[in-house]
Amino acid sequence: MESIVNEGLMSFKEFEQRIYDYICALGREMAQILLERYDKELSDQRDSRVYRNKGLRKTSIKTLFGTIVYQRRVYRVKQDDGSIATIYLLDEAMKMNKIGLISSNLAEKIAMTITGATYRDTAEMISSTCGQNISHTGVWGFIQRLGERISEEEQADVVRMKAGKTAGQKEIPVLFEEMDGVWLKMQGPDHKKIPKKEMKIFTMYEGWDEEAAKLKQSRLVEKRMLAGMEDSREFHEKREAFIRSKYDADEIQQRILNGDGGGWIKEEYDPDAIFQLDRFHIQKGIKKLIRDKKAQQDVATLFAEEKIDKMLEYILIYADSVESDEDNGKAAKNARELYKYLNNNKDGLLPYHKRGIDIPEPQKGMLHKEMGVQENQNCTLITMRMKHRRMRWGRGANNLAKVMYRKENRELIDTIERYTDGLITTVYLGEIIEEISSAKVPKKDGKGSSYLDRWNAHMPLLDAMQTASMKAFCHAFVS
Repeated sequence: MESIVNEGLMSFKEFEQRIYDYICALGREMAQILLERYDKELSDQRDSRVYRNKGLRKTSIKTLFGTIVYQRRVYRVKQDDGSIATIYLLDEAMKMNKIGLISSNLAEKIAMTITGATYRDTAEMISSTCGQNISHTGVWGFIQRLGERISEEEQADVVRMKAGKTAGQKEIPVLFEEMDGVWLKMQGPDHKKIPKKEMKIFTMYEGWDEEAAKLKQSRLVEKRMLAGMEDSREFHEKREAFIRSKYDADEIQQRILNGDGGGWIKEEYDPDAIFQLDRFHIQKGIKKLIRDKKAQQDVATLFAEEKIDKMLEYILIYADSVESDEDNGKAAKNARELYKYLNNNKDGLLPYHKRGIDIPEPQKGMLHKEMGVQENQNCTLITMRMKHRRMRWGRGANNLAKVMYRKENRELIDTIERYTDGLITTVYLGEIIEEISSAKVPKKDGKGSSYLDRWNAHMPLLDAMQTASMKAFCHAFVS
């Protein structure tokens, strides 16, 4: 036993890391050859009278197995207006001019990680699990570019909507809509604290899944979300375009909107939508603005019994009864604030089904239930990631929210691929593997492997029977 310890055996952790480093180095060389061959093929196929070759330029692309450094040709092109432009045919073929030199796989890992972790933690996780070292500022920069592209897509949908060219074709009888806001702490360019700003969040769905309800579960059907820090007018335009990108809005028989009564929420595109005040915010307002427990319980009871006028009258009587100079009239002021809030939204205090309003029957496999899912959606989408934890946000908050709602809608991967994914179809990967295997990996020129330093520690594995695979292992990693 003592002899084994004294031999200085390599730990499996180090063994695993060295193999991983070797494979990443091999992958980078394979990718370099692949890209340069593809660039050569594009050059051979080009119209040389239009694209004038001006030589090779070095560049790099970030991938899961590290940064690939390669060269591609730059061309001079005469524009229609007579000016001269420079282009890279390889970049155009690989769609690298859309969001930067980063692979789809790496972009997906960054985007999926950032929705649950900080920029710094994301950078550390990516750097420790991929062959790519990336800083937190690199992660931040990528998310900004991706978020900006999503905002551009939203604005393009608005333009199409105003031109009457929306893509939505699905016809449904009822659309349930909910909206709310989450206030985030903000900071200016100098990192100094500035006033809070509201993140607006919208959720739409067609109903509740009937089979899930039988199992005492609550599952929304065709739930989709939208989030952003735009002003109310712009957000509502994007919200309506968002709806019309999926549904034929003119064929929706009834739209029902549930919200907290904020002024921006009622700026509806559909004037015939049924508005109802979110019950969570009603209960929250009662508990927050009426401190006396008995009065609080009385108001809640009147509301539960749907005695709206008596409830409002009770609040005013209570406000008069607690009028006092002891606390600068704060208790009375709070009670009158509650009265104003509820009275301004009086028509929406009762949910639609308790107002005698008939709506179309639910579609097959669905149920219609009481609304009020937005607070939970806020928590899942925004609050857990962007609120508390002493966080303050700048302009990056809006871009991160765009990435997060696309993930929640299961659209993030498709979005990333539109801006990062290119195609290489003209070079066979097998040829590259064969070429590297026979001629390039590994090269030893007296200074060790081109990928790894010589492993000096004794490896008991080498004492095993020398099969063909074992010989290949020794050739690759040891000799």
